[in-house]
Amino acid sequence: MVAVQEETLMPIVPGEGPFGMIICPSRELAKQTYDVIEQFLIPLKEAGYLEIRPLLCIGGVDMRTQLDVLKKGVHIVVATPGRLKDLLAKKKMNLDNCRYLTLDEADRLVDLGFEDDIKEVFDHFKDQRQTLLFSATMPQKIQNFAKNALVKPVTVNVGRAGAANLDVIQEVEYVKEDARIIYLLECLQKTPPPVLIFCENKADVDYIHEYLLLKGVEAVAIHGGKDQEERQNAIDSFKTGRKDVLVATDVGGY
Repeated sequence: MVAVQEETLMPIVPGEGPFGMIICPSRELAKQTYDVIEQFLIPLKEAGYLEIRPLLCIGGVDMRTQLDVLKKGVHIVVATPGRLKDLLAKKKMNLDNCRYLTLDEADRLVDLGFEDDIKEVFDHFKDQRQTLLFSATMPQKIQNFAKNALVKPVTVNVGRAGAANLDVIQEVEYVKEDARIIYLLECLQKTPPPVLIFCENKADVDYIHEYLLLKGVEAVAIHGGKDQEERQNAIDSFKTGRKDVLVATDVGGY
């Protein structure tokens, strides 16, 4: 709504913007967030409002396509830290007019080592901004990060901190190392799709994915070693039901 108000009062000029920015820890989360924003913008356009331009700013995509959008002026940017840092360093984007910053999954941003990158992004803001920080967990390191990132923050807790979601049934079974992959297949045979399998590292993802394919399971895999097109195709095929199983690292691509 802020972007709509800004555009109504003073239409954006080429090269201007963004007014708001969302930083995500992974390309997949950034793409998902961008898609949701686009869904909100469709009815605005149909209702006759002025055009609101979003930009997805992630690695693995030709930077030239992102620069073309930036040249026209953008209202909202959804970005991963790496590509955002590159564009700011090359002075292809500025945050002079950015008033709203959202740090999504802040715990993941810190876990993945993006804390220094985020601090560099802060240096590009010229005027006062409102910063929103979302995190599923709040360990001490995230609390310390929040103290540096926020000024006199208001804390909103959804449920009790650290408590499990009562709507989720959690089952834990202890399985011997050499029997895990076989037991995984047995579980899949008893469980209707879609099924999401999380792994600790890329090697485990590739191993389990190849094993499932050999056993005739309609499976796809994503991790940071695959290019953006492979990762997006895998997610699309899983979301549309063309594939039954998605094997991934814990943040969908890293």
